[in-house]
Amino acid sequence: MHFQTTKSRETSPSQNTLPWIRVCENSPYFEDENGATWTPVGQNDAITWPDFQGLFKRKNVAEAEGHLAYLAAHGVTCLRMMMEYCQTENRYLEKPVGKFQPNMVQFWDDLFLLCEKYHIRILLTPFDTFWMARRWKSHPYNQLSGGPCKSKFQWLTCPRMLAAIKDRFTFFIERWGTSGVLFGWDLWNEINPLHAGKSINNLNRYIEQLSIHIREKEIQLYQRSRPQTVSVFAPLLSQQDMNALVFQHPSLDFASTHFYHAASIDYPRNVHSAAATTGLMVRQPLQLLPAKRPFFDSEHGPITYFRRNRKGLPEDFDDAYFLHIQWAHFASGAAGGGMRWPYRHPHVLTHGMRRAQLNLSAFTKLIDWKDFRRVNLNEEILVGMPSVQVFGCGDNEQAIVWMLSVQSKKGNSKLNMPPGVTNLSIPGLADGDYHVVFWDTKTGITDTKIITKSGQHLEIQCMMGSSNMAVAVGLRRSARRGFGGCAFNPNNS
Repeated sequence: MHFQTTKSRETSPSQNTLPWIRVCENSPYFEDENGATWTPVGQNDAITWPDFQGLFKRKNVAEAEGHLAYLAAHGVTCLRMMMEYCQTENRYLEKPVGKFQPNMVQFWDDLFLLCEKYHIRILLTPFDTFWMARRWKSHPYNQLSGGPCKSKFQWLTCPRMLAAIKDRFTFFIERWGTSGVLFGWDLWNEINPLHAGKSINNLNRYIEQLSIHIREKEIQLYQRSRPQTVSVFAPLLSQQDMNALVFQHPSLDFASTHFYHAASIDYPRNVHSAAATTGLMVRQPLQLLPAKRPFFDSEHGPITYFRRNRKGLPEDFDDAYFLHIQWAHFASGAAGGGMRWPYRHPHVLTHGMRRAQLNLSAFTKLIDWKDFRRVNLNEEILVGMPSVQVFGCGDNEQAIVWMLSVQSKKGNSKLNMPPGVTNLSIPGLADGDYHVVFWDTKTGITDTKIITKSGQHLEIQCMMGSSNMAVAVGLRRSARRGFGGCAFNPNNS
């Protein structure tokens, strides 16, 4: 691959082979501009983390490319990244404000080229606000360093800082905006009233101003615009009246929250509680969202465990924790499996987590996403055994269900015995013949059946050969996409 030298605001050397992503017209999921469905399967990554640190100054481009090749081979389609990650002094995008650093521009040029090659897209947010807050005294945006803003409590209200933020987005739009690698914009990482004079109205104005600026610039240059969201630390929603802002703001195209929960996700004692909390954290937003607005978790992980113990969870447990959160998230009606923040040493996902992503990515091919007007059914689906918890979503023609044995509360799901045969009753489906796929979350398809529904519920008899399993349900008709004999073999990875 040929890498070119960067210049200021010229167009990136990206090959621009990927179509842009947009929200489906008739469902709360995503497709590309050619009409092919697309699901965000991935995690958070960063400029300074192990898998991409070699790309900075081109110290080890082959290592970064190998990482992306590995991700693509494991069904990963999306990374969430910050334009800069300022845990250190030498990764600022601008220094001083308005002067875009050549080494950082080169990094992004090279990353866009590599992502084009491996068909991996990026959800982009302008700042790493955690380290920006902790190291604010030395940040180029601080007035003490010649920047525009006096206080971190004015980040989202200071007119000069708002102008600088807009210019940062403009730089990315002008240089890399032709590329389909850019999936969408997260207008601010974990938006918080503390950074806007403790005013929700100020947050609304920030979102509106940035959204208008980005859309107008993209439409001016490219005659279309990308999906927009703003992320939020989920526990903040119960402390502040922010639901309308995050889930219903008219300027936004999809919703994303960060799934942190003190008793189950931040410091997990068992994987079942993490799954149950995840299911609830999907169900609640879906009840608030416009019907066709997608939703997913764009950051989660065992943050408190990592900070207290200065290490990651034991790998086997963490793999199970990851798998359970992924499937509870996805089956409950969110797009994709959620985006993990690693919280490990080294700060990367495990091979077991990659296998889980590959498995989920294969399952996504069973659903006709463009016409899937799902509602959450976690509490409406009936299951025949009290030891099985169910997570699911559906409309009148399709459904996704994930069943989890909760016989044991002792950590790893491997300690559980599979419950055997259980009955599953799914409401809301129209009468007709349904193609039902039974799916092992480690090995893929285990069985398929044709089942006729003529009563109030679609009744399915399930043999659970492990502690959890998924089921895909689709009405049989000649025009139905999906259910096309998906073959999944994890040994191919």
